[in-house]
Amino acid sequence: MKLKVYKLHFTSPLHISGTRDDYSVSLKTIASDTMMAALTSCLAKIGESIPEKGDLGFVISDSFPFFQETATSNPVFFFPRPLKINLPDQIEDTNLKKIKKVKWFDKYYFEKVLGGDIIFQNSDIRRIKCDEYIVDKNQSKNFNGIFESQVTPRVTIARDGVSESVPYYVEKITFRDFSGLYFIVDGDTELLEKAMNLLKEEGIGTDRNVGNGFFEYDTDEIELSLPDSADNILSLSNYIPSKSEELTELLSGDKIAYEFHRRGGWITTYPYTSLRKKYVYAFAPGSVFKRPNQATDSVLLKLGEIVDLKPDNVGVSHSIWRNGKSIFLPIKL
Repeated sequence: MKLKVYKLHFTSPLHISGTRDDYSVSLKTIASDTMMAALTSCLAKIGESIPEKGDLGFVISDSFPFFQETATSNPVFFFPRPLKINLPDQIEDTNLKKIKKVKWFDKYYFEKVLGGDIIFQNSDIRRIKCDEYIVDKNQSKNFNGIFESQVTPRVTIARDGVSESVPYYVEKITFRDFSGLYFIVDGDTELLEKAMNLLKEEGIGTDRNVGNGFFEYDTDEIELSLPDSADNILSLSNYIPSKSEELTELLSGDKIAYEFHRRGGWITTYPYTSLRKKYVYAFAPGSVFKRPNQATDSVLLKLGEIVDLKPDNVGVSHSIWRNGKSIFLPIKL
């Protein structure tokens, strides 16, 4: 199956804050709902009418890392490790420690996992690079990681001119060679293109006013081999169930595994920047669920809901959409 992707080549450092607002640590990926919120904001700024309930007509994955050595070389796309996979019956303790660190699979290993193959045999252990990545031998020759990190000191100056200044630290991420982040998209991309052309100039993440988060982008395709039939599905985005019946069915199997992320944060539009949004919990990418019965004939699934996180009784005049729609792929267990 061919999947359309957008590749982000960052031209300046990047900092993505987590839920704890700890500036000394940056996330290494951009959540799907964070990207969708930024795209929606850009469309509003250029005067585009936001569709009802914030549905822009497409669904995206989280932004995952890709490795690209030169401008003309083929990129190596990485996918998140599913929270449920098939492992060998016997694993040495030293290898088990290595396996636990792996967060990212290249296309070769990701396809093996989706197809139900057992990985992390001894021959696979040798393909683990930089602790977090497992890479096919044909791709691993020049792979030496994707990110570089630098933590710099900053100071908060008291507005009253009397209180002491407070130091803090900010981690900035840069990308090696021509590497960057990419996301998968499914649906009508007309509004996506309009929003991306502004977002690349405005930047994404923290400290955009001092030059962080700017990027150029291009599009590409991934030819991904998916299993014809599978009893489970794997999420590639932050997922908010649309109704309790949907969630009950997804959780009804015995081969499921999931994590939660709390989603919310500060409002970014003036004059409400001192206010927090409501929060909601979403299932994290990599979560594995039972495949819905009505979706047996579909390979690529899109499930989830867009919710309004506008706080109550504070006079915010517009909706604040949090997109919890997710792309799902079939996975055999």
